[in-house]
Amino acid sequence: MSLWTSLEPASATVDPGGSTTVRLRLRNTGDVVDEYRFEAVGPLAPWARVEPQVLRLYPGTTGSVDIAFAPPRTPDATAGPNAYAVRITPTEHPEATTVPEGNLTITPFTEVRAELVPPTVKGRFRGRPKLAVDNLGNTKLTASVSGSDNGDQLSYDIHPSNVQIEPGRAAFVKTTLKPRQIIWFGSKESRPYTLAVQRSGVEPLDVEGTYVQRGFLPRWLATFLGIFMALAITFVMLWIAYKPQVRSAATEKLQEAGISTLAPSPSPTPEAPKAPSSIPTTPPAATETQKAGGAGAGAGAGGGGSEDKETKAPEKTAATAVQKLAAQDPTGRHICYRAYVSGQGWTDAVCDGETAGTVGEETPLKAVNIAVSGTKGTSSAAFVHNPGSTNGEGHFPDPWSGAADGIDNYVGSTKKDAPDMLGFTINVGGGSSSVCQTAHVHNDAWLGLECDAPESGYDFTYAGTHNNDLWLEAIKLTV
Repeated sequence: MSLWTSLEPASATVDPGGSTTVRLRLRNTGDVVDEYRFEAVGPLAPWARVEPQVLRLYPGTTGSVDIAFAPPRTPDATAGPNAYAVRITPTEHPEATTVPEGNLTITPFTEVRAELVPPTVKGRFRGRPKLAVDNLGNTKLTASVSGSDNGDQLSYDIHPSNVQIEPGRAAFVKTTLKPRQIIWFGSKESRPYTLAVQRSGVEPLDVEGTYVQRGFLPRWLATFLGIFMALAITFVMLWIAYKPQVRSAATEKLQEAGISTLAPSPSPTPEAPKAPSSIPTTPPAATETQKAGGAGAGAGAGGGGSEDKETKAPEKTAATAVQKLAAQDPTGRHICYRAYVSGQGWTDAVCDGETAGTVGEETPLKAVNIAVSGTKGTSSAAFVHNPGSTNGEGHFPDPWSGAADGIDNYVGSTKKDAPDMLGFTINVGGGSSSVCQTAHVHNDAWLGLECDAPESGYDFTYAGTHNNDLWLEAIKLTV
């Protein structure tokens, strides 16, 4: 070899974003004048510069070049010792290339950036933002994430709560925000919060966000319910105070006929008839005094006319009840309904939040009859017990059925072997208006009040459960 080299110093240290210089000394130990070319090689070559790049030496003479290192302040400049080398190529003897090696230590630095995606989340019961944490330093980052807010109005479920991130990489932390109190009625409220990225020995990096909590039910519904209750109480008080006195015209006719045909001598008062032991499921046959023409009354005058055929009173359905309400309140919104109870038949029709069915008597509902006014019609579908279920839930055996205002709509079945109803869907106005419901189910209590929300995309509501063993016992509906 015709060349001697030496790095001064052999090991050096540099800060990312700074620079340092290493001197390379060399001597031409050959017997001819030679020219040497210098080139930095290895991972640090992009950040190294050799000056001068060409050096001419006479035999036995010594020269030097400077190698300047300037690593950037980026994750690419890996912290710790890094080997480097300089290739020296003689012009006269290129086969005698020399590659002296040295060591450069890059000092560590940390830089963290965090961002909420999205910075504002909305919801009634929870919000799910993500926290993006970027490691812009040149060493592995270990940190923990926690959440806080003024007034302790939110709870935080953070996963993962501890992260380890390699240089130049990023991690996403999933966060679930839950309000500690639900806004049942009213407008939305903004709740600012902070997620803190905490590293050992350093001040935490705070990232601020906003959770917009929406009300469960709109404010207008609370006003509507308050007015409805006030009107209902007023109606009940007026009914009690001015309850009409009704007398049967047939009874008056019998009394007149009895007085005209009785003998002058007084007679004892007849005993009042006793009530039947059970309520019949169909109207009873008319008595002699209820037939058209009144045979009892005609007996006092000689009678002799033929009897008319026996007639039954018309069935009082949900449509009958809602038509009566519509006549009293033509501009109002009403819903009337009745339930077909197993072993008992149809209940009386009730309206606007009253109870249809039974509570705690272990008697499931088989069908429901519904009618509305002022809502542009209603539609429903029954969800019933499924004996062939493999997942413990019932099924919808029939498609939706609908009816216009003042017309009866039926869901479910009153056949002898009809399955028990587990629940039913309902909307009004084709989903453009709001309807609310609550249901009482077997082995449970009244479920919470639920309403559809057309403005939020929920164009129907569901009363009941999906459980194959929890049938409906009673319902309440309002519009």
